[in-house]
Amino acid sequence: QVQLVESGGGSVQAGGSLRLSCADSSRTFSGYAMGWFRRAPGKEREFVAGINWDGGSGYIADSVKGRFTISRDNARNSAKNTVHLQMNSLKPEDTAVYYCAADPSHGLDVTTELGYYDYWGQGTQVTVSS
Repeated sequence: QVQLVESGGGSVQAGGSLRLSCADSSRTFSGYAMGWFRRAPGKEREFVAGINWDGGSGYIADSVKGRFTISRDNARNSAKNTVHLQMNSLKPEDTAVYYCAADPSHGLDVTTELGYYDYWGQGTQVTVSS
């Protein structure tokens, strides 16, 4: 069964760091673009970062550029595909539920359009206090 599982969320003070991970034990998504989205209280889900199938191309939203980075591990000798979101210099406005997602329509490039992402994880809460 296809499943994306996020981990690494938690509570941190402003200026701190967290690293989110998204694991795909089925290895279905090794050829897909992957993305991270977030939903803050009272707001719509928004794109945060995306990466193409081999990690050679990525895109970071302006709101987090310079603070967040995305990477992935598709190693053949790895038991699962994993996508990471490194979040540094966190701000209270980064507080949200963060979701990992897979886009089967794109492999070589990355899209910010939510509608292309067909597979989603359950989300992990990130809370940044001032």
